[in-house]
Amino acid sequence: MAERISLAQGAGGELMDKLIKEKILTYFKQDKSIEVPLTFMDDAAVIDDIVFSTDSHTVHPLIFPGGDIGSLAVSGTINDIAVMGAKPLALSAGFIIEEGFMMETFETIVKSMGRCAQKACVPIVTGDTKVVEKGAIQEFMINTSGIGKRTKLLDYNIKEVKQHRKFTGRWLLDSNLKPGDRIIVSGNIAEHGIALLSFREGYGFETTVKSDVAPLNEVMTKVLTVGGVVSAKDPTRGGLANTINEYSEKSHVGIILSEENIPISTGVQSACGLLGLDPLEIGNEGKVVLGVVKEKAEEILSVLKRHPLGKHAAIIGTVTDKITGVVLETTVGGRRILHKPLGDPVPRIC
Repeated sequence: MAERISLAQGAGGELMDKLIKEKILTYFKQDKSIEVPLTFMDDAAVIDDIVFSTDSHTVHPLIFPGGDIGSLAVSGTINDIAVMGAKPLALSAGFIIEEGFMMETFETIVKSMGRCAQKACVPIVTGDTKVVEKGAIQEFMINTSGIGKRTKLLDYNIKEVKQHRKFTGRWLLDSNLKPGDRIIVSGNIAEHGIALLSFREGYGFETTVKSDVAPLNEVMTKVLTVGGVVSAKDPTRGGLANTINEYSEKSHVGIILSEENIPISTGVQSACGLLGLDPLEIGNEGKVVLGVVKEKAEEILSVLKRHPLGKHAAIIGTVTDKITGVVLETTVGGRRILHKPLGDPVPRIC
């Protein structure tokens, strides 16, 4: 029987990794002059100090508690550039619209994109629009791409890192962690996935849980001003569990997480308990997971907590060479291996 692509292969985690590595990277050869190529599988590529990223959005529903596909598309691409340590400069927007789509909904989404881009000070400067016959796609899809550039702020941040340990990198990559580094998350996890699932299925948790969708470039500027950041990643599909495992795999280190310190709201805890979901595997769209040198961790945490998007930030883990993989110290005093999920348990969240 002919092999077919499954929904899970686009939901982050191991299945998507396997698809990318075996069916995509095999055919997309990378020039050795590219500083951060596609094969690194970081959030963006780097060519001649220009950071470039792209993302396609098929979220369902299109409008949800706390945001919509427009604000999601803008924020997601800005975040992929910002977590590399770059300053986002400009975005493109490509629309694929099903014939018969409501003009009022379309205008609502485009207005939202404009507001989000303006708030983040990252303009949408080019784009494309296609309309296809009814039934060819599911209503409406957006592709956004973005470019950013290296700044003196990233150089300052790296200079601060070198005050405390050896560091040879030029960007905030998944592979930069070393034993002794600390892991910080900028706020409550799993809000985006739970908000979408609840609204989509009518569970009612959307009254207490809203999507965290937001651009993170201002937050990244704040932490880079402190200095000491070695890695940064927004924990989208596959959630915190996927992000931490990617850090561990690419940096060839072990990571110990404290379950007690991971910030999770009461609404998300209740929803996950009722639905049998692990909040560590559920996607986010307005959070960043930072790897920082231990000497700067408390100062970075303090700066995060003073920002509206970081008031629930916490130091949640330590990088070590005593173990391999990711280990979660549970609230009941035990330990369990935190595996990379096969995919996000909530489909079509971005």
